[in-house]
Amino acid sequence: METKIILFDGVCNLCNGAINFIIKHDPSAQFKFASLQGETGQRLLKNHQINSAETDSIVLIDGDRVSVKSSAALRIAKYLNKGYPLLFGFMIVPKFIRNAVYDYIARNRYQWFGKKESCMIPTPELKSRFLD
Repeated sequence: METKIILFDGVCNLCNGAINFIIKHDPSAQFKFASLQGETGQRLLKNHQINSAETDSIVLIDGDRVSVKSSAALRIAKYLNKGYPLLFGFMIVPKFIRNAVYDYIARNRYQWFGKKESCMIPTPELKSRFLD
């Protein structure tokens, strides 16, 4: 099984909540995590030629495939347990519509959910799943 890496905004409360949700619904621990602000996140963005000014909230790196914004969120859902893979069906919605909704939430996430002073620090049990 190839490792799937999720890059996320480490100071965003919504993003941190999403990471905790993913961990809870990823019992086989397929995903590894790195904050966009960290050394690993910055290196991966550069290696995959992702403009961090345009994508500042979530990126999924799955082998050679890189997904951003709504595509990343829906591809992540595909690998979770319970009924969450059904959300992948929303990929039929045109990307410009999905990303418009995604961008609206991303633009307002600090105002609605708050912001941390620093990136989250994983518990000792979860430390192996974080790359920074």
